[in-house]
Amino acid sequence: MSKRQLAMVMDLNKCIGCQTCTVACKTQWTNRNGREYMYWNNVETYPGTGYPKKWMDLGGGFDAAGDLQEGIIPNIEADYGVPWDYSYDSLATFDYTAGNEKAGLRPTSEPTWGPNWDEDEGTGNFPSDNYFFYIPRICNHCTNPGCLSACPRDAIFKRDQDGVVLVDLDRCQGYRYCIAGCPYKKIYFNPKISKSEKCILCFPRIEQGLPPACAQQCVGRIRFVGFLDDEESQVHKLVHKYKVALPLRSDYGTQPNVYYVPPTEAPAKFDAEGKVIEGSQRVPTEELEALFGKDVHTAIKILKDEKEKRAKTGESELMDLLIAYHHSDMFRLDNNYYQEFAKESGKSLLAPIDERYSSGKNTKEITHFKVHA
Repeated sequence: MSKRQLAMVMDLNKCIGCQTCTVACKTQWTNRNGREYMYWNNVETYPGTGYPKKWMDLGGGFDAAGDLQEGIIPNIEADYGVPWDYSYDSLATFDYTAGNEKAGLRPTSEPTWGPNWDEDEGTGNFPSDNYFFYIPRICNHCTNPGCLSACPRDAIFKRDQDGVVLVDLDRCQGYRYCIAGCPYKKIYFNPKISKSEKCILCFPRIEQGLPPACAQQCVGRIRFVGFLDDEESQVHKLVHKYKVALPLRSDYGTQPNVYYVPPTEAPAKFDAEGKVIEGSQRVPTEELEALFGKDVHTAIKILKDEKEKRAKTGESELMDLLIAYHHSDMFRLDNNYYQEFAKESGKSLLAPIDERYSSGKNTKEITHFKVHA
């Protein structure tokens, strides 16, 4: 067990699927060096196929007895899709006087699949009862990580100071058992260096008191970041005090530390004559239960009760938390904690504390991870 556990809460009622978080992560961490197909952060449309394809059916995690379950390693081309670019160069040199071919941006290779391939499709019959909602996904930095248990090289570890799950790139030999063992399929294989890589919860930013890039850039203000044991943090209050933030697919047995406030509002259904069916709900509660467990019913009731309380009395701490009037209040990162930890360890305050990630022989060319004296 780690001394403390850093966690994130995402309010699905506020996610608009704009992918700003995805772009923030992609441009900062995964836009090069064999990471082109990696999306450490992605926003999926649910119901949908997801990324990689049908990740919830690919196994991993633990059974009821606590034994690691077999999992499937997704195929990069078939299940993630090969990244493509567009014909910018040919467009710039296009000869408008020759032939009948029209100028235009075209993929440089034939696309077969990719993230958000089925974005906004959802399910149901439009316009009577169709529905979808967005689920942003990152590594859950689980308390009992399936990737860690599956690795025969002990290359995956949880940081003692905050529970962030990282890969020791010196020890990793690219066996990919970690990918099979992760039920969320949020660890990726880098074919250029034959190593596994994953979301690092922006720990170099966290150590300097800055939130992860995905949370910092979120225009919907859906992401709260803090320590679970900090009783004044929004994360603690949403998870433990009000119990409205729930883990995704807790039945996998990994004890994830990314939590979700489930969607509570949706348009009513319409009958065959186009009239509103009073009291109807488009998002089936059984689907929400499959994602977030049976506690989702209690969470939704609490959210609706607090919303009514706020409307009647003008007061509700829970509603104030979720509205997030001040962006800076969404993050309680305890920078002093990391500074004290660094002093006790004899480390520089400006260098990442954990060298097991930054000292990997295959990361020395990546300036983000250089440890400066």
